[in-house]
Amino acid sequence: MAGRTARLVLLAGAAALASGSQGDREPVYRDCVRRCEGRNCSGDALKHFRSRQPIYMSLAGWTCQDDCKYECMWVTVGLYLQEGHEVPQFHGKISLNAWFWSTVFHTKDTDLTEKMDYFCASTVILHSIYLCCVRTVGLQRPSVASAFRALLLLMLTAHVSYLSLVRFDYGYNLAANVAIGLVNLVWWLAWCLWNQQQLPHVRKCMAVVLLLQGLSLLELLDFPPLFWVLDAHAIWHISTIPVHVLFFRFLEEDSLYLLKESKATGKLD
Repeated sequence: MAGRTARLVLLAGAAALASGSQGDREPVYRDCVRRCEGRNCSGDALKHFRSRQPIYMSLAGWTCQDDCKYECMWVTVGLYLQEGHEVPQFHGKISLNAWFWSTVFHTKDTDLTEKMDYFCASTVILHSIYLCCVRTVGLQRPSVASAFRALLLLMLTAHVSYLSLVRFDYGYNLAANVAIGLVNLVWWLAWCLWNQQQLPHVRKCMAVVLLLQGLSLLELLDFPPLFWVLDAHAIWHISTIPVHVLFFRFLEEDSLYLLKESKATGKLD
């Protein structure tokens, strides 16, 4: 017992120095997965697994290996709780995601769905920066917005190419998304503060930007799942739904303002 406790403490201390999730590296977990796959994922045992597997799990691509990882995750969690340690994170990578590929990725975690989830998340942030450029500069100088769009596309291509062809670096991906997220925050927020007296509806945009930035802490400050169901990532997804409704209200009011302004300018001309 003392030896097992010492091993868990050493693993917890080394977690900050290694990549990946702490739970995935735990020897108890890895040994459990190895034994489970050897016992259940070949021959007659595999046929038995497939015969009793629900159809919806089969359609989702859930394999015997996936089942072993899931069962062994809970075995390891039980060990951590028994020894008085915090619950480790399994298969946990920070991701900021676009809804469709996020849904696909969370339905079935593969290299392809994971990459699409991450890449689409980066695309969403860059697109928000582009929209900010169009709203703040592009309406008066379309050529500037076009040139900036080309720059953003080049940045996205370089980002995706590096992660796909060189190395899928989770630390770099996180840093890159945080950096462009801060650019998005500062740009939108500065424009909102500059125009809040003239355009009261921009306060909705300001609230959206600040709320999304605050909610992103759920992705950075992870914690064990509430009731073993709702982890930080799931709560982040749920929390962003009303924020997007608020952003739509801002877009609606801002579009009506621009339309009204355009008509007024036309009458003056």
